Amino acid sequence: MSEETKIVIDSHEQLLLSLPKTNGWLGDIYLYQGFWCPSKILTNIISLQKHYQAHDQHILLASTPKSGLTWLKALVFSITNRVTYTLSATPLLTSNPHELVPFLEFTLYAHNKIPEINSTSDISLSPRLFSTHIPYVSLPESVKHSNCRVIYICRNPFDSLVSFWHFATGEGRLKYTMEEYAEKFCEGEVGFGPFWDHILGFWKESLEKPEKVLFLKYENLKEDPVFHVKKLAEFVGFPFSLEEEKQGVVEEIIKLCSLKNLKELEVNKNGKFMPNFRNKSYFRKGEVGDWVNHLSPSMVERLKKVMQEKLSNSGLTFKAVLC
Repeated sequence: MSEETKIVIDSHEQLLLSLPKTNGWLGDIYLYQGFWCPSKILTNIISLQKHYQAHDQHILLASTPKSGLTWLKALVFSITNRVTYTLSATPLLTSNPHELVPFLEFTLYAHNKIPEINSTSDISLSPRLFSTHIPYVSLPESVKHSNCRVIYICRNPFDSLVSFWHFATGEGRLKYTMEEYAEKFCEGEVGFGPFWDHILGFWKESLEKPEKVLFLKYENLKEDPVFHVKKLAEFVGFPFSLEEEKQGVVEEIIKLCSLKNLKELEVNKNGKFMPNFRNKSYFRKGEVGDWVNHLSPSMVERLKKVMQEKLSNSGLTFKAVLC
């Protein structure tokens, strides 16, 4: 072990000792800068905060876990690369969306790496699309002070909660019952949570800087994908031409990136984009309102009460949870 590595490890351990902690699904999570951070990636987050330099041409996709980020990655990659690749020969057919739009904290800055993200010679980082689960307040300062565009996708808390529980238990790493996890979720003690602070951080920025932060609701994207895919294309600077719209390019991209289609691709049936997570675990149902089949009346009432308390006066509402 090099002296430099030893210093990093010692510094990491000292930091962990100074932070509040609780149990998470991948081990302990620590309260860092107001959000609960998995201990295994805290060093990565500190590194990217220090070293990542956002540029005007960068596009950052963000969300809480299990809120539609995989779908958003597929859509934005397809929109921005439709001139480079035909839809019949797109890398999306042989690579998981998370490989094509890498996570800053899980992938690019893992294992003490400081990547040269502006290198045009590295095809895995081109075009300049990146992703994160980090709250807005804790993003690197260069993101906030550049013209780097941010797209945030938010899913209603009921479906988000249920989706993550299935994801984590399916990977064999979550030992909580649904009711136990629902309580942790309500208390905010989940990875990258509290959920409420996370969504409100991006929501407020989208209201103050709509040219910089685009806030999407998963449910709206499902309800009217054509409208929102065209809106995405405009926001990232790759608008569809009238000829493309006449040729049905928008609809073709929507079909290509649908859960039904991606789920049946060989790469998403058997591959892994990271050692701990199977690609197929990212494609379950993707339905709006499926929470009614999983949450008990008491859990629903608890969650509704917390949601009303946390989101009141924010202007942010979810039609999918009003029933």
